[in-house]
Amino acid sequence: MQNNQQAFRDYLELEKKYSLHTVNAYLNDLGFFQTFLESEFGDGNLEAVNYGQIRSWIVSMVDSGISNSSVNRKISSLKAFYKFLLKIKQVSASPLLKHKSLKTPKILQIPFSEKELDNVLNEIQYPEGYEGIRDKLIIDLFYTTGIRRAELIGLKLNNYNTTTLKVLGKRNKERILPVLPVIAKQCALYLSERAKLARISDGDYFFLSLKGVKLNDSFVYRLINNYFSNVSEKVKKSPHILRHTFATHMLNNGADLNSVKELLGHSSLASTQVYTHSSLSELKKVYGDAHPRNQK
Repeated sequence: MQNNQQAFRDYLELEKKYSLHTVNAYLNDLGFFQTFLESEFGDGNLEAVNYGQIRSWIVSMVDSGISNSSVNRKISSLKAFYKFLLKIKQVSASPLLKHKSLKTPKILQIPFSEKELDNVLNEIQYPEGYEGIRDKLIIDLFYTTGIRRAELIGLKLNNYNTTTLKVLGKRNKERILPVLPVIAKQCALYLSERAKLARISDGDYFFLSLKGVKLNDSFVYRLINNYFSNVSEKVKKSPHILRHTFATHMLNNGADLNSVKELLGHSSLASTQVYTHSSLSELKKVYGDAHPRNQK
């Protein structure tokens, strides 16, 4: 059983090329389910479960207050595991074959307005020196490229050449992003300040802390949340909302969906279309203001 889980880890890391964070999330979900099986049924053998046992786990999670979306994510981990077991012929059928995901409410991601972006980039005070220059560049890079948080953190010095960024996205897919001249100027200023850091441990990485080490997820999330708290009353203020804002503002200003898809690194248009609701709102406004049949 443990050998199968190790083989599953190797499959996720080496064949699927998932990040360490994603791999650990899958295995943690398997561990939680195994603990539940042992406590409720006295046997943690994942290869011998039936859907009734999985259903009991789902009910216990919902009863304990875990959200439907979180439950669905954990079940997705189980599905991936049993799909793998089928692949290596360790089971003859998945116990989740007829499972239907729990219903979840659609959460509308509200992008920042152009005014909020202008305020955060041009009106608020940034710290003096390296940290302020770095923080402003991070915000502007999110906004002008639509880069993901993990992509920004993993960005390396040799990925930048003044006019483009080479980004390593999900499943190790590379894409090239254009760099606006205004960003290139900020990068030049940032790199000159970066060179003055007293100590640099993670020198390959583009963005570093004041101590010269690679940034982490929580640092970047707090950075965005803190700065945008000065200019926005939106509940959600995160790197992903900036990515959402990039896509929405591009579409609002005439970019075609396919171009935005390529810039975001989406594998299908369906992923990009979630951003069209805001551009549709803008279109309705233009339509309402312009059409003679609309009563002023």
